[in-house]
Amino acid sequence: MHTRHSSRPLRTLGAALTAAALLSSGCSADASAPRAASLSKRAVPAALKPYYEQALNWRPCGGADFECATLKAPLDYAKPGTGRDLRLAVSRKKATGTGRRLGSLLVNPGGPGGSAVGYLQSFAAVGYPARVRARYDMVAMDPRGVAESEPITCLSDKQMDTFTQTDQTPDGRGETDRLVAAYKKFARGCATHSGRILGHVSTVEAARDMDVLRAALGDRKLHYVGASYGTFLGATYADLYPRRVGRLVLDGALDPTLSSRRINRDQTAGFETAFTAFAKDCVRRTGCPLGTGSVATARDRLGAFFARLDSHPVRTGESRALGEPLATIGVISAMYDETAWPQLRTALRSAMGGHGGGLLNLADLYYERDADGSYANLMYANPAVNCLDLPPAFRTPAEVKKAVPDFRKASPVFGKALAWAALNCAYWPVRPTGTAHPLHARGAAPIVVVGTT
Repeated sequence: MHTRHSSRPLRTLGAALTAAALLSSGCSADASAPRAASLSKRAVPAALKPYYEQALNWRPCGGADFECATLKAPLDYAKPGTGRDLRLAVSRKKATGTGRRLGSLLVNPGGPGGSAVGYLQSFAAVGYPARVRARYDMVAMDPRGVAESEPITCLSDKQMDTFTQTDQTPDGRGETDRLVAAYKKFARGCATHSGRILGHVSTVEAARDMDVLRAALGDRKLHYVGASYGTFLGATYADLYPRRVGRLVLDGALDPTLSSRRINRDQTAGFETAFTAFAKDCVRRTGCPLGTGSVATARDRLGAFFARLDSHPVRTGESRALGEPLATIGVISAMYDETAWPQLRTALRSAMGGHGGGLLNLADLYYERDADGSYANLMYANPAVNCLDLPPAFRTPAEVKKAVPDFRKASPVFGKALAWAALNCAYWPVRPTGTAHPLHARGAAPIVVVGTT
């Protein structure tokens, strides 16, 4: 489960505000000149110069005038030049206009674990305002450990199927022990398959990679758009390199001072808000699977349905049955975007009638499980970054049990499951390297924040 900052949906920025912010001449100096415009070499430690001065070898990829390249970055920034380097996937689509180019615009959709390259090629390079695409080379880099950039892996596909069906609302000692064992197996798998990189996928390191990319692109300053977790990544860059900040747009900026427990609890409340909106819409419709009464009644019916599935899963038309864990994720998957509500209503109606295939499909969308049973990297990269960035929300099952009432207060339907989901980092094989703290970015150009109070 995404226990920190989700990448769903890949948020669409307000076109007018984004274009105004990115095209405003007052935010930063022109970054159009090539490599000669890079920051003074004195600003780069000697051991990092080979990385900052590397030339990217672009090749056609992805169709529609996209190019791809590989950026070399040190595995450990404290020990660069030791031969233990990472190869990070980069893609771009050059500016389409004939006027003065403003530089490169780096984009990140969030996660952590969302593929920035996939986001660029499927949306940003065609969906961002035309005025922006005309003046900037649209660029994306999959962060270290994500998608095409040395992706973290933890379990086989069959093992992941088992993991996603683990009961996350344990009712007794036996179920609690099985959940803890599942988290430990997941963590051991990550250490076994990705131990080389597992301690080096923090947001700080990803932000440092972005500065190497900025230099390799020949830009004097970094122009960037980030959504959800991508706002934390962008803010971290600004905190590290405030005077290298160009035009930054952060869509739905996250509070970097919050603890992991507070983040998880707040996200739980967010799911409750989304469910309330769904329920209000549903109960006004004939045939709503949660009834046509009040939101409270709809909430009770969904809770009772989950409780039945806990002991009596329903068939799905394949080898996996729909139990409470997958059904919960299926509903949560539709909470990110109201365009999924009709699909959720149909899936719930079918599952309550004994056919769980629709909810299973929604759960598979959340977990990025393909029809052939293979899983994408997101569910491995997400905890790897989160567990490194912050101390765990909970360290023991006893701490979770004590916190469940508070999580249930935030969401009567999802609270218990999301509280137990936040135990995963307790068993992570590497210690966290970050802590919650303010990000200042003193001296940076103005940073535009969208959709956040």
